[in-house]
Amino acid sequence: MNSKLGSPNRGRVVSVRGSVVDIHFDEHLPPIYSLLHAMEGVIAIEVLSQLDAHRVRGIALTPTQGLARGMRVEDTGGPLQAPVGKEILARMFDVFGNAIDRQPAPTDVQWRSVHRAPPSLARRSTKSELFETGIKVIDVLMPLERGGKAGLFGGAGVGKTVLLTEMIHNMVGQHEGVSIFCGIGERCREGEELYRDMKAAGVLPNMVMVFGQMNEPPGARFRVGHAALTMAEYFRDDEHRDVLLLIDNIFRFIQAGMEVSGLMGQMPSRLGYQPTMGTELSQLEERIANTDTGAITSIQAVYVPADDFTDPAAVHTFSHLSASIVLSRKRASEGLYPAIDPLQSSSKMATPGVIGERHYALAQEIRRTLAQYADLKDIIAMLGLEQLSPEDRNVVARARRLERFLTQPFFTTEQFTGLKGRLVSLKDALDGCERILRDEFNDIPESALYMIGTIDEAKAKSKTEVEHAASTHES
Repeated sequence: MNSKLGSPNRGRVVSVRGSVVDIHFDEHLPPIYSLLHAMEGVIAIEVLSQLDAHRVRGIALTPTQGLARGMRVEDTGGPLQAPVGKEILARMFDVFGNAIDRQPAPTDVQWRSVHRAPPSLARRSTKSELFETGIKVIDVLMPLERGGKAGLFGGAGVGKTVLLTEMIHNMVGQHEGVSIFCGIGERCREGEELYRDMKAAGVLPNMVMVFGQMNEPPGARFRVGHAALTMAEYFRDDEHRDVLLLIDNIFRFIQAGMEVSGLMGQMPSRLGYQPTMGTELSQLEERIANTDTGAITSIQAVYVPADDFTDPAAVHTFSHLSASIVLSRKRASEGLYPAIDPLQSSSKMATPGVIGERHYALAQEIRRTLAQYADLKDIIAMLGLEQLSPEDRNVVARARRLERFLTQPFFTTEQFTGLKGRLVSLKDALDGCERILRDEFNDIPESALYMIGTIDEAKAKSKTEVEHAASTHES
C-alpha cells in the first residue's frame, strides 16, 4: 500500500523474537495478511496482527538470520501470492512460487492471492459420483467420492505416504485432469523421490508440486497449503478441469498453525493446540469443493500422534472428510498391506443409493464376516480353532481368505518386494469377494490369495505352490 505521495510504504523493525517480528510504520498501517519485505526482499514477513496505531506484528516466512532492530521494511501492498496458469504444469514450487526444480522460472503466469473465499453454496454441485482408485480394499469397502475429501489416518511408519503415492500412480494415468501435490512439513527425500517417480511414469506433464519442507519456518509450512489450493482453484474455475489435490501431511499444517499461534503469544487450548485450530482448518478445507464447472478431489494423509484417534487434530480433520481410511499398525505387523483397518474405516458414499444394492450388500457382508472373526480371535487364542462350532470355523476361514484377498502388490513398491503391481477394477474386486463368501475357494490354501490382483490369479498361484512343494519334497 503506497502513501499519498505514491512512494512505497516503509517501516522499521522494532523487535525480532525468533520468527516473530514487530514493525513500526509512521504513516500507513498495513492490513492483516500483507506481505512485507526486509533486507532487499531476502526476508518475507506476513502481518498477523495490528498492535496499535503504528505497530504491526508479523511472522517471518523465511529464516530471520541477519535481521536487526532499526532495519528498513517495505510493504509490498498485497498478500502472499501464488503463480497460476498452464505454464506451472510439470514444475515444482516453494511457498513463494519460486521454481525449485533447477529449471528457469515459468514466464507466462498470473499471480493470485493465496487468501481466497470458498465457492458459494449456489455454485456448488450436489451430484455424488464414485472415484475409482484401483485398490481393492478402498473401492469395495470405503469408496471415494469425485470432488470429495478422503483422509489416510495413521501413526508413523504404517504406510500413509506409500498409499498416497500408489493412488497418484493409479489415478494420474486414468485421471484426465490435473494433479497437484502439496507437501506440508514432510521430508525432502520424499519430495525428490516423488519427482523422480512421476517423471519415470510419464505423468509429470499434468502435475504440479508445491513444497514447504520440515526445515522451513512455521510461517512457510502454514501457508503452503493455501498456495497449492490457489493453483487448484485456477484449473477448476478458469480451465474447467477436474483436479486431484494430494496433501501430505495435513497434521503438519495444524502443527505449523500451533507453532505460529505459540509464537504470537496466544494461550493454547487442549493438549497445547492453538485456540483457532477449527477455523484455520476450515478455511483450508472449505475451499476444496465441487462446482458446476469442475471438481477438486482431495486425498490427504493425516498423521495421528501416538496412534491416538481422540487427538484434537485427528478429530477436527475427521469432520471435514467424506471418506476416512484408517491404517492399523497391527495389520502392518501381520504383513497385510495396504494396512487398512476395514472396521474402523468408513465412507459416506457407502449407501445403496450411491454404490448400488449389490455392492452395498457385499460390503456389509464382508464387514460382518470380519467383525465376527475379530470377536472370535480371543477364543481362538485361548482354546484353539478346534473348539469353535463348524459354523464359526467357516466364518474364520472366509474372513482369513478375505483379509488375504484384500492385500495387493503396489506399483510403487515393486523395487522392494519384487512383486509386480496390480490395478484391479471395482467389478473384479467385487466378484472376488463374492466368490470367497460363497466358499468357492475352500480347497485353495489361504496363501494363494495373498498379494494377488484379481481372484483368478489365486488358482494359478495355488498350482505353482503345489508344484514347488512337490519338487522340494522329491529333492
